[in-house]
Amino acid sequence: MSDKKKNSKKKENKEEEKKEEEKKEEEKKEEEKKEEEKKEEEEKKENDELNYLNNPELENKNEEEEKNDEEIVIEEEELNEEEKQKKKEHESEMEKMSKEILSKRFFNKYRCTKQLGIGTYGMTYKGEYKNEYFALKFENRNNEITLLENEAAIMTHLKGHNIPIIKTYGYSGNLNVLVMQLLGKNLKEYLMTKKKKFKLKTVLMLSIQMISILEYIHKKSIIHRDIKPENFVMGLNEYSKYVYLINFGFAKKYRSLTTKEQYPFNDNIIMTGTARYASINSMKGFEQSRRDDLESLGYVLIYLLKGYLPWMGLKAKNKDERFEKILNIKIEISLSSLCKSCPVEFENYLNYVRQLKFDEEPNYENYRDLFLNVMTKKKIKFDYVYDWTTEKEIKKRELYSKNTDYSYDDNHKKKPWIYKKKFTSDINGITFYKDKNNEGRKNNSGCCSGCFM
Repeated sequence: MSDKKKNSKKKENKEEEKKEEEKKEEEKKEEEKKEEEKKEEEEKKENDELNYLNNPELENKNEEEEKNDEEIVIEEEELNEEEKQKKKEHESEMEKMSKEILSKRFFNKYRCTKQLGIGTYGMTYKGEYKNEYFALKFENRNNEITLLENEAAIMTHLKGHNIPIIKTYGYSGNLNVLVMQLLGKNLKEYLMTKKKKFKLKTVLMLSIQMISILEYIHKKSIIHRDIKPENFVMGLNEYSKYVYLINFGFAKKYRSLTTKEQYPFNDNIIMTGTARYASINSMKGFEQSRRDDLESLGYVLIYLLKGYLPWMGLKAKNKDERFEKILNIKIEISLSSLCKSCPVEFENYLNYVRQLKFDEEPNYENYRDLFLNVMTKKKIKFDYVYDWTTEKEIKKRELYSKNTDYSYDDNHKKKPWIYKKKFTSDINGITFYKDKNNEGRKNNSGCCSGCFM
């Protein structure tokens, strides 16, 4: 009996020892896990803009705040009665406009099927005609500010070089209507699905194309004045590897189309564009020129690569206060801090474009070379495979590309990434259509002389 007791005690002791060992292992794993979490938190803190800006008013934004970041953040109770009324009127007007758009066929052809976007001045829909799809842009003709006619004129002047191809412009009832090439998602939409930032390869491939697009529109005597991720969109199907520039409502000539003489400098101008990406000079009230588009592009590229800018998420009581805070940070922050964790070429690019004079010709080839050099150094292939590109999309491209003529050179320098297409209309004769009720504008030459020519 004593031997049996001894054996059972030994077994019990062994089991207890085993349990203790297991417990110790679990505790060890938990400690390791905590240490890893601590390290991750520390790394996040190191990379956070708050550490190097020491600005207590900068904070990471959640998704809801991100969507509204372009607007001034004002609490509902802070709006006065007049502002609340205006907001309600705008919402009801847009709702009414939306119902009208979905209920009719435009120019006896285009039927709208889906809303693509909505803005302060209007909205965009996907439209269909004879199994072909188009983008239809609308604005109310009774708006205090109407931009669509100017946009149609400028886009027709630019003639499709990484700019959506214009099909028709006119009006129907109270709506101005612009029919154009349907494109894919904008960069902001892709950004929201890719952890709010892109890999270096994607940003570099985009940057080289974007510089080429700006070079092209500047050579055509146009400046965009609202460069931001939402205004860069990817093509569809055979054009899905190319980036396009859209929304030319705020665009304008910066020089004469005939003499190429630049218009004079003015220092008392209300800023046009989006404060987050606007150049310092435009925020100071200076007349915009080519340098301002290029500086805005620099901020866009840093935002795409890092997922934030130091002046995002500022709390402000009103528009003017927020505007001043953004401008002050842009002036005070050093380029090395702004471009922290980016390749040095991003800092060099911003340094070059910020030093440009009002009427100075930018060296676009040099700017492209900066980013091409990063690709060479890091052995990155320019294959148009972005963060969001799928195997299915690559196969689709190959299928389409067999019978498609693209115009770009092997060095990705001289020509923007364009698809060649013949145009029948020009800047002096856009065809205007009228609806069944005879409310449309009659066709005339020089129709956009007031807003563009």
